[in-house]
Amino acid sequence: MGRRAPPISHPRLTCHTVDFTALPALPRVDDVFIALGTTIKVAGSQAAFRAVDYEAVVAVAQAAQASGATKLGVVSAMGANARSSVFYNRVKGDMEQAVCRQGFDSVVIVRPSIIAGDRSSLQQPGRSAEGWSLRAMRLLNPLVPANYKTVRPDQVARTLIRAVKAGQPGVQRIPSGRMQAL
Repeated sequence: MGRRAPPISHPRLTCHTVDFTALPALPRVDDVFIALGTTIKVAGSQAAFRAVDYEAVVAVAQAAQASGATKLGVVSAMGANARSSVFYNRVKGDMEQAVCRQGFDSVVIVRPSIIAGDRSSLQQPGRSAEGWSLRAMRLLNPLVPANYKTVRPDQVARTLIRAVKAGQPGVQRIPSGRMQAL
């Protein structure tokens, strides 16, 4: 389920384009994986950003739980903290708190640093500051602490899937450095 159809197709892939403000009932599910987010620039305002990165994420988690999900995996961000003075980190922290309060048996929150990769296939505009950061990180990589090194999207996805499938009870927060090590 997503805001738009992905640019790929596969016989075993069914995509549902939905309005996250009016989610349809979900089919029966066991596990839910949420990798939903935007940027303030793309969203157009802080309120629009919060509508995606907090409200839509929490709504999907609630709908999945109502459809039987007992395990939740969600992509957040390094620095997520509900008391942060940085708006982006505060919204991510608020989202983490909200999904943790929902009562899932197992919650996995992955906190990637900068996610490397080409976003053009996702129909996302380039992010100049991020592009500069990625180039600088390549040069400084040997000196950068593991949690702040760039992480590939496949590392984030594999970590999330493995941890959710393992089903450890309670809440796990997995930082970027651990994703790279797995």
